[in-house]
Amino acid sequence: MWMGAAERSAPRLRGSARADVCIVGAGIAGLATAWRLTQAGYSVVVLDAREPGMGETSRTTAHLVTALDRGWNALTAIHGDALARLAADSHRAAIDEIEAFCAGGGGDCHFERLDGFLFAAPGTAHTPLEAELDAAQRAGVDGVEMVSRAPLRGYDTGPCLRFPRQAACHPLRLVSALRGAITRGRGHVFGRARVEGIEPGRPARVHVAGGATVTADAVVVATNSPVAGAPALHAMQAPYRTYAIAAPVPRGSITNALYWDTEEPFHYVRLERSDERNDVLIIGGADHKTGQGGGTANERYRRLMRWARLRFPTMGAVTSHWSGQVMESVDGLAFIGRPQAGTDLFVVTGDSGNGMTHGMVAALLLGDLIAGRENPWQAVYDPRRRRVSTVGRLAKENLNVALQLTDWVRPGELADASTIAAGSGAVLRRGLRRVAVYRRPSGQLCELSAICPHLGCVVRWNAAERTWDCPCHGSRFQPEGGVIAGPATRALTPLGAEPETLPERRREQR
Repeated sequence: MWMGAAERSAPRLRGSARADVCIVGAGIAGLATAWRLTQAGYSVVVLDAREPGMGETSRTTAHLVTALDRGWNALTAIHGDALARLAADSHRAAIDEIEAFCAGGGGDCHFERLDGFLFAAPGTAHTPLEAELDAAQRAGVDGVEMVSRAPLRGYDTGPCLRFPRQAACHPLRLVSALRGAITRGRGHVFGRARVEGIEPGRPARVHVAGGATVTADAVVVATNSPVAGAPALHAMQAPYRTYAIAAPVPRGSITNALYWDTEEPFHYVRLERSDERNDVLIIGGADHKTGQGGGTANERYRRLMRWARLRFPTMGAVTSHWSGQVMESVDGLAFIGRPQAGTDLFVVTGDSGNGMTHGMVAALLLGDLIAGRENPWQAVYDPRRRRVSTVGRLAKENLNVALQLTDWVRPGELADASTIAAGSGAVLRRGLRRVAVYRRPSGQLCELSAICPHLGCVVRWNAAERTWDCPCHGSRFQPEGGVIAGPATRALTPLGAEPETLPERRREQR
């Protein structure tokens, strides 16, 4: 995880509050949107269940790009050239906006413009790169070109695409700068304010754990996966875990740029400032569906190390590693806007691996929508959109979710809890019940219902993060059941509570 951001703690919400706009989620998307709204004169209250920036924003590698993860060849095929051009324009504008903010008093966010290089996986043809070049040019991506190789010493990538004027920044420094700008305007940012429910209407009411309520004319749900207001979107996106490692390299030994390849899953690389002698090399990849990854997280990290050492021989010993969660939309672009017509509830989700730029796109787009202005990007990111070409992928993703429900009839991971090590967990079967058992460091057992309170899937133990992860829609829970990330808003039920069944849970969510 990223460290080094100043002023990480935020005040707690005491009592109730009133604002023009309430924003749920204080990552880049929520804070950037709040900043834009306060700049326009709106009063804003931002709520976060933990501390600002300490969710997925603290786990991003912060590539600011017009070279989107799904690739322009796929995006133009799905959305058509006209909408793809608008998407490219929106990401270009988002990077420019972040640059302008950082230059205009946003503090030292380590923002810098960089070239990005996309190269083919070893042993594969370069034809896909030619198709990607053609699609990117049709989408109006500025200056993209084919070059003979990426500027890596000692490793010949072969022909690759160069995307000029990409960028990178330190995400938590940006979080800190945005918070400062918000509070200097008509905004307040509160931490440890977990939202338990939203009553839509005019005004809307946002209910916070502990009894506080925020009343607002408009609500923006900017959590990684929506915790309210957008049940249909859970079928339109899928959660993935992605992994990253960091290691020192001598300054100047690697050309400062962004690097990506076409492997499946692909790798993504950048440098971050460290000291006068060294930079930090950050390598990401090895993605898999949340709660469904084969093998262990340590194997994923070793896979990244092997890949990196071949291409970056000056890399030192790995000093840190972490994983994050990405919401992959079915068509490769985020969902930003009203999930239901006629309401003033807005969502930001489905970042598809480009959360930093999608977050600022949301700020620019939602600023217009909340003000009642038309925006040319509205059709691109409309949460209610349906693209005919994604029907097959949508069916595949929802079949995958359905298959996870077979966990209800499968045997448990272990026959009993005696072999669970301290600090670890496993799902057991006891008759018709699925039990999530965690052994505390003291040796005592904590037993919970293994049924995710969102839509009834069986959670699985994530040994690397020491969390319970839902393989259906990505909800994550602490070892003793507390919610870490939605869409679930309630903790895992302690064993001994009224037994739950899948049909009851389904009815409750309707």
